[in-house]
Amino acid sequence: MKRILVMRHAKSDWGAQYHSDSERPLNARGQRDGPLMAAFLNAHKSLPEIIISSPAQRAQSTAAFVAQERAFGGELRLDDRVYLASASMLMEVVQGLPDAVSMALLVGHNPSMEDLVELLCGGRVRMPTAAIASMQVFVPSWSEVRAGAATLQWLVRPKLLRK
Repeated sequence: MKRILVMRHAKSDWGAQYHSDSERPLNARGQRDGPLMAAFLNAHKSLPEIIISSPAQRAQSTAAFVAQERAFGGELRLDDRVYLASASMLMEVVQGLPDAVSMALLVGHNPSMEDLVELLCGGRVRMPTAAIASMQVFVPSWSEVRAGAATLQWLVRPKLLRK
């Protein structure tokens, strides 16, 4: 059995001029929600063994919040394929995960994150910034993951956790 967590990056800044879209950082809400969601994963014993993130600054920063949790002992990888990816490209990323890993986290962008959840589970979900979907796949190897093969376990949004 494998478990895939899909996370949309936290809220980014649109106010300033950046040389490229990939340079946009997190805004104040993103800086607040990123650690909140990382703490949620830690509290629910859902820290992954590997994090695969888009190289865009806002996704890297979001992924770093999870990687900075004290209980995280895994690896954080940046993968160019996750930036502006299609669901089929993200599926290739998932299928290429090391089989020694039982739980992985992908951090990226919409609509790709929503599209991947739909591809894996067969149902559409809404993923606002910093939302995380957890899916279970009953396969021994990541290479065997196929469309419709996953079961959505839960979907959590930062708004549900804020006090």
